[in-house]
Amino acid sequence: MRQDNQLLVITHLSQLITLVTGFGSLLLPLILWLTQKEKVYQMDAHGKNIINFQLSLIVYCIICIPLILLFGLGLLGFLLLGIISIIFPIVNAIKASRGENPKYPLSLNFIN
Repeated sequence: MRQDNQLLVITHLSQLITLVTGFGSLLLPLILWLTQKEKVYQMDAHGKNIINFQLSLIVYCIICIPLILLFGLGLLGFLLLGIISIIFPIVNAIKASRGENPKYPLSLNFIN
């Protein structure tokens, strides 16, 4: 295995592809993780954290849909999820460049 912090940073930042294309925040990191987890040191741990975070965001978005009917709480939820989905990939990309482990808030463990 090789140490490649730049690829780890790219994997974290690949979640932001949705800002450009409208989709892909789960797909692109998933492809990077599946193809590189055996080759790059720490890619497996970082990839699992990213995939768990993206799946958690999907679950929370689904929960926000019926909450729109309750005084607009769903709209506030969508706003907060949008902010979180932009800030934490950037923060964790910086951590990955320093060799630190990423921490994503509100992340459910789908993949261990």
